[in-house]
Amino acid sequence: MVKRTRSVLRPKVTTKGANLVSHAGAGVLAELADRVGVTAGLTGLFARHGHAWRCHEPGVTLVQVATAIADGARRVRGVDVVRRSGLFPQVASYSTVWRTIFRLGGPLEVHGVGEVLAAARERVWAAAPAGRVPQALTIDVDSTLVDVHSDKERAAATYKRGYGMHPIGAWCDDTGEPLVALLRPGNAGANSAVDHIDVVGLAVDALPAAYQVGHQPGDHPEQVAHPVLVRADSAGASHAFLAHLRDRNLGFSVGYQITAAVQGALSRLDDQAWAPAVNGDGEPRDGAQVAELTTLVPLDAWPEGTRLVCRRERPHPGAQLSLFDTFHGWRHTAFLTDTPGGDLATLELRHRRHARVEDRIRTWKTTGLLDLPHWDYGTNEAWLALTIIAATLIAWLQLVALCERSLTVAFCDHANSR
Repeated sequence: MVKRTRSVLRPKVTTKGANLVSHAGAGVLAELADRVGVTAGLTGLFARHGHAWRCHEPGVTLVQVATAIADGARRVRGVDVVRRSGLFPQVASYSTVWRTIFRLGGPLEVHGVGEVLAAARERVWAAAPAGRVPQALTIDVDSTLVDVHSDKERAAATYKRGYGMHPIGAWCDDTGEPLVALLRPGNAGANSAVDHIDVVGLAVDALPAAYQVGHQPGDHPEQVAHPVLVRADSAGASHAFLAHLRDRNLGFSVGYQITAAVQGALSRLDDQAWAPAVNGDGEPRDGAQVAELTTLVPLDAWPEGTRLVCRRERPHPGAQLSLFDTFHGWRHTAFLTDTPGGDLATLELRHRRHARVEDRIRTWKTTGLLDLPHWDYGTNEAWLALTIIAATLIAWLQLVALCERSLTVAFCDHANSR
């Protein structure tokens, strides 16, 4: 086998205006993948499972595909982006790319991608400037619908009367990177406790080792060195899911529906019970208020210490309101949390920031997810894994490379060790 462990050529910077290349920024992502061990890790993954190759190392091929996805590719032929750039020494043919992705589609290999990224994440976070990775983390969990326009394995009707897939993922809000994603049939439930438990478990496993301490099932709370909060919308408000989070010493902040019991509690509140909500800068938010309903709504079935907080605000034009909200002239939202103490407005702001995951999902969809290009489910799982690699490399570039600390200095030891 001929070894080609580098995904990209090292460009030369000149002032002559000659030999200019398009999409030059794509080369930075491939260079990053090489230096933090993603490329070599993916190749090792194939080798451990007995896959052989003649010329194109699978890690190099997959990193080039992920780079193309980050640059807008939506299917296998999108590797033309990296082929035309002139930055890559050798790009595999379409058939080789397809075979590599197909082999990645086996369940052992796809789950192995998470292990490769977790090992690289350990290096990236260690190299990040002080303060860029906080001591306490927040993980956002959410799902999204992906419509398909041709028959694909395990595609199904969705609850929004569409047809396709219903993947679920988890993101580290503090670094902006995706931690894990699971491809699911279109009829998978948005509020499936089993899927939420699975994705959170994989997300914790994707964190560096120091951040996992105390968050494995059965760990004692005193073992926790880095607190982790899990946020979700009302789809995460299930007894099994929150009990599982408590068992793993993970805090929670999840949306809660305005039930009849909540409506009754709201009707009994007087104006003095409401405090001003705040904006991101800590200043009062005009027309928005928060109140605690913990003692007014039965919460015995939820984990001990669960609190119920409600927010009300004057609805903006065009807002969809329930009959209860229309009658009272306020739009109400609520969430459950087990965080003790703290200012209500600060807790509500923290939960409201879960909305940032919507922007990350929109970015994910434009970074390869919108078109699942294959028929068989396993190969689409492999494509999903490549979209996660692409989005992760972008987040790592922002976290480490786009700062005063040199990327070359940060990762030269690992690059030379290969």
